[in-house]
Amino acid sequence: MKKILFYFFFIIILIFTMPILFTNQFKTEEVSSEETEEIIEEKFDYGKYSNIRLLHTDSGTIENVDLDTYLYGVVASEMPASFELEALKAQAVVARTYTIYQIKNGGKHEPVADVCDSSLCCQAWISKENRFARWEENLREEYWNKIVRAVNETKGKFVLYNGEPINALFHSNSGGKTELSVNVWGGNFPYFQTVETSGEEAYSSYNSEVEISKDELIKRMLEKYSNFKIDFKEDNCIQILNFTDGDRVQKIKIGNMEISGVDARKIFELKSAKFNFQILENSIKFTVLGYGHGVGLSQCGSDSMAKQGKKYDEIIKHYYKDVEISE
Repeated sequence: MKKILFYFFFIIILIFTMPILFTNQFKTEEVSSEETEEIIEEKFDYGKYSNIRLLHTDSGTIENVDLDTYLYGVVASEMPASFELEALKAQAVVARTYTIYQIKNGGKHEPVADVCDSSLCCQAWISKENRFARWEENLREEYWNKIVRAVNETKGKFVLYNGEPINALFHSNSGGKTELSVNVWGGNFPYFQTVETSGEEAYSSYNSEVEISKDELIKRMLEKYSNFKIDFKEDNCIQILNFTDGDRVQKIKIGNMEISGVDARKIFELKSAKFNFQILENSIKFTVLGYGHGVGLSQCGSDSMAKQGKKYDEIIKHYYKDVEISE
C-alpha cells in the first residue's frame, strides 16, 4: 500500500514539474537564439554604415553624407559610365565593401573622417556637378541615371570572406592577369589570387609607353639610391631577373642595384609593374601593359565579362576567391 501511494505521489509530482522543465528549456533556447541574432546584427548591421564622414582633400572640410549617395560619386569617378551596367554594379558593391572595411578597421583618417575623396589614399570621388561638367551634355542624364541604378540595385550588398567585409581593392586594367597582394604591399589576403580575364586586350588605350633619357634614369635612381652606378656599355646593365605569377616584374637589376618591379614602377612613373624595356642610343623605352597595381577587381576585365553576359556577382566572385555577397 505504501509503495502504491509512493508511486502515485511520484507520478503527480512528475506531471506538474515536466511542463516547467520543458518551458524553461524552450526559454533558454529562445534567449540563446536571440543572443545569436543580436551578435549577427551587431556584426553585419548595415545601418551602422549608412552615413559616413567624407574628407574633401582640397578644402580639408568634412562632409557627413549618406553612404549610397557617396557611392554615386565614387562609381562616377572610378569607372567609365559607358561601361556595362553589370560592371558598374560590381564596382558599386566593391566600393561599398571597401568603404565598410575602412570604417571597421580604423581607416586612414580616424578620428577625423572615415574616408577621403582621393584615389591616392582611399577611393576617388567626384560631385554630381563636377561630373556633369566633364560629360558631354547629351549624355549627362543617361550616365548619371545609370550610375544611380547600379548603386541602388545593389543596395546593402557587400563582399564577405569568413563572415567579414573584405579589403576590396580594385584597379583599372590587369593586362590580362591579376596579382597577389603579397607581391605589391606584402601581407597575405587569401581572397586575392592570380586570375585571368579574357577580353582585356580590347582595352588597348590602357597600355602605354614611357621613354626617359639615360641621364634622367641615373638621376631618378640616385634620388632613391645614393650608391647607384651604371655603365650602359656593359651587357645586361639592365636586366629583368624574374616575374610574378601575374606576369609582372618581381625583380629587376639596374646597374649595381636590384629592386622590385613595384619600386621601378614608382621611380619611372609607369602605369603598371607589367612592363618590358628596350635600351636605345640615348634613352630607355618601357612598354607597359595594364594600369594599376593589379590586385583584386579589374575594371576593364569587369566590363569585358559583363559584355560576355556575366552578372555582377559572377564578376566579383571571379576576382575575389571564396567570397560571399551579403543578402
